[in-house]
Amino acid sequence: MLGNENQQRKSGELVGFLDIGSSKNACLIVQPDKSSNPTALGGSIVGVSCMRSRGIKAGVVTDFEEAANAVKSCVSQAERMSGATLGSVKIAFSCGRQRSQIFAANAEIATGVVSQQDIARCLRGGRSYATRDGRRLVHMNELSYRLDGQPGSHYPRGMAARRLTADLHAITADDAPLQNLAILAEKCFLRLGGLVVAPYASAMGATNEEERRLGVTAIDIGGGTVKIAMFSDGRLVHADVIPVGADHITYDIARGLQTPFAEAERIKALYGTLVPAQSDSHETFSYSLAGNEDAGLHQSNKSDLAEIISHRAAMIASLILERLDRSGVSEFVGDKIILTGGGAELVGMAEFMANRLARSVRIARPAATFDLPQSLSGPAFSTVVGMVATGLSPASSSMRIESNDLPPQGYLGRVGQWLMTGL
Repeated sequence: MLGNENQQRKSGELVGFLDIGSSKNACLIVQPDKSSNPTALGGSIVGVSCMRSRGIKAGVVTDFEEAANAVKSCVSQAERMSGATLGSVKIAFSCGRQRSQIFAANAEIATGVVSQQDIARCLRGGRSYATRDGRRLVHMNELSYRLDGQPGSHYPRGMAARRLTADLHAITADDAPLQNLAILAEKCFLRLGGLVVAPYASAMGATNEEERRLGVTAIDIGGGTVKIAMFSDGRLVHADVIPVGADHITYDIARGLQTPFAEAERIKALYGTLVPAQSDSHETFSYSLAGNEDAGLHQSNKSDLAEIISHRAAMIASLILERLDRSGVSEFVGDKIILTGGGAELVGMAEFMANRLARSVRIARPAATFDLPQSLSGPAFSTVVGMVATGLSPASSSMRIESNDLPPQGYLGRVGQWLMTGL
């Protein structure tokens, strides 16, 4: 139980972070530290909650009523722990057919010295280019700047040049799925404080600054999606979402063994493995059949189960490899892969992916920035912990979108503003 200190907290001082997944919802409520250092990551978690998700498939809202009930229950439990009602909440999203692209934007420098206005004008040009096909810009970060064609500058303000070129990375997404997340937040009586690109958040939770500087690929195997984020020289250079995940392994088990989904999930957790053993064909387990409660228990062995799991895992690995090859940045990122997400906890997953992807792979838990309960410190919570890192520390965020346009009006305009302030 939390004491009187929690009862005295003001909701306006708290920040909520919500990861709405296909299999689980996770909510963290954080009280930021009022540090004199604006780039320091400071804060304490005062409320935590994790509950089963409903009404969501591959990051997309499929049933508003079920999704809203699940989210409200999750947030309410975290609020009770914190002793206050949330003022706003940031939501991680993996929907919208996210598309990652790298391009250059140019600006002529009339004065011969680069000013902040010149940089902003260059970034506005990049923003216009990224949204030329009508999709929503959800993330943009600078990779580097070139002065009169010469590379090497990370921040060119005050430098002499006649032409400024910004090498930019941007992520765009379809509008409708993002609007549905905003509607879901309103149905839960939540003020949406921002939408955060889930692959980026997950990578920030599972990797450290040195790994991102040297080059790393973070792969989050969630329940309904696989999220990919690639870093080079400390900067995000590619992000992708594959609409398949660990739940598909569970569905395969349910179909193959003719058992309910919940029973298949239990079987996967207790007996699932990607490490073959000679004794697997002799190790049996019992389970109930779907729709036949009176038939008693049925039996299968770990060898048959491993075959079902490995078939789906191989398919997921082939999709990941295809996306990595298609990214066009693998040579800059290197071969190191950080594997996280709930699906990474399946026995033998790291070794299996290392063999299939022909890369170095390790399993990562969320960085130990906060004192999380043991039950919420596994790989499945990298996204929500990464959201806290990006939300509280400007230094850890590579996003920067600048615009002098008037604020857009109406409901779509509000969605746009939420996205622009998401990180």
